[in-house]
Amino acid sequence: MNGDEVRGRPRSLVTGATGYIGGRLVPELLAAGHRLRCLARSPGKLRDHTWAGDVEVVRGDVTDAESTAAAMRDVDVAYYLVHAIGTGGDFEETDRGAARIFGEQARAAGVRRIVYLGGLTPTGVPERELSPHLRSRAEVGRILLDSGVPTTVLRAAVIIGSGSASFEMLRYLTERLPVMITPSWVRTRIQPIAVRDVLRVLVGSARMPAEVNRAFDIGGPDVLTYREMMTRYAAVAGLPHRLILPVPVLTPRLSSIWVGLVTPVPAAIARPLTESLRHEVVCRERDITRYVPDPPGHPIGFDEAVRLALQRVRDAQVTTRWSSASVPGAPSDPLPTDPDWAGGSLYTDHRELTVAAPPEALWRVIEGIGGDNGWYSFPLAWALRGWLDRLAGGVGLRRGRRDAHRLRAGDSLDFWRVEEIEPGRLLRLRAEMRLPGLAWLEMCAGTDATGRTRYRQRALFHPHGLLGHAYWWGVSPFHAVVFGGMARNIAQAAAGSAPARPADRTAGRPAS
Repeated sequence: MNGDEVRGRPRSLVTGATGYIGGRLVPELLAAGHRLRCLARSPGKLRDHTWAGDVEVVRGDVTDAESTAAAMRDVDVAYYLVHAIGTGGDFEETDRGAARIFGEQARAAGVRRIVYLGGLTPTGVPERELSPHLRSRAEVGRILLDSGVPTTVLRAAVIIGSGSASFEMLRYLTERLPVMITPSWVRTRIQPIAVRDVLRVLVGSARMPAEVNRAFDIGGPDVLTYREMMTRYAAVAGLPHRLILPVPVLTPRLSSIWVGLVTPVPAAIARPLTESLRHEVVCRERDITRYVPDPPGHPIGFDEAVRLALQRVRDAQVTTRWSSASVPGAPSDPLPTDPDWAGGSLYTDHRELTVAAPPEALWRVIEGIGGDNGWYSFPLAWALRGWLDRLAGGVGLRRGRRDAHRLRAGDSLDFWRVEEIEPGRLLRLRAEMRLPGLAWLEMCAGTDATGRTRYRQRALFHPHGLLGHAYWWGVSPFHAVVFGGMARNIAQAAAGSAPARPADRTAGRPAS
């Protein structure tokens, strides 16, 4: 035990800090007095978080033994909050290998405890009959428990919190469909848990006695069918009663497509969620309270968890979302203009306009783009591109924004990801839609030599193979409408939102 831990300040490693739970756990651990190190494949995505200056961020990946070993040095508690959901047919092997590396490096570094958040598994169901998602979560837990490092495995079912994939699925299904023909899994009993209780137990698990090496079921006080969850959500949200008609013909694949069409959650993420609902997932024990006692008012009930989540959504205080984590398979290559770019073909579409507004007014429009504000150009074309992307298994347009007014590096923005943001000057987006190549969109606010505000917009495309070249030339006839219209409309929106200048306010008045 090191000196800092003796003084009550353990050093903790958090993996998955760019994700939904990890991004919320970090400030909770800081508040509890932990010294923190975050392991991230793309450290830049953590740069704009309010807590970024209070943690040590190291570049690495849990599938890489060398970077994981470096991140484990002098660590007391290691949080394992990553998984390979939706990365393809071999995701179970990826999860298995990463868990082994994590456990081995934790043991070699003398880590005192591993804490892992897994999935609640049904009672009496052979593991081979579980969904691949749940089966992999269970296997990862076993690997960590067998690592030789005392491990706490927390098993949760549906997590209710603003921005969680499970909550977004429940929310959009209930709000958008007053009458639903639903899969039979809406009759399955589930024990949901509020995200606040998940975070509370994660923090408390760091101080478990060394002899504790086991899994714990965690859940809220309510056991409900998914149908009851939708009905109670409607009541809390003030919606009319929903008519729900379960049918047995919707397979997990069809269910995921149905969820993907109705909600912002893409089919690649919806499928493991819906597959996990085929079996009853209810806590078998409440032993966690022996080590992390429930304070007054906890665990939070379902209705209160929904109310708290909706309040966060309405107040635009959603700190992390399910889309905070990178989309599996999304490009990570450098921007073609970066010094380490390997070269190759590069297509660009460049637009530049003078704007009748100060640069700060232009920047407000740039930073507010996407989501409910739209893309300032030919809405039907953007909507069609979003639908095509979802049909191809991509994320589509409906991921929206985390915050209606502010962006930070790493934020998802419809089917883009914020790769770089320099407040007041530059917004660079990287495409996460299905494309035969890599694409970026840059928007800049600045001034010219005479002091006039200038808007600069650049779309870049690095094609992959012949299909990539064909794609660019196939869509290039529409660029004048899409990108040209976008530049003009952004400039007009900035001019329309800017306060009138003194000369403008006096225009038309009679001379004194």
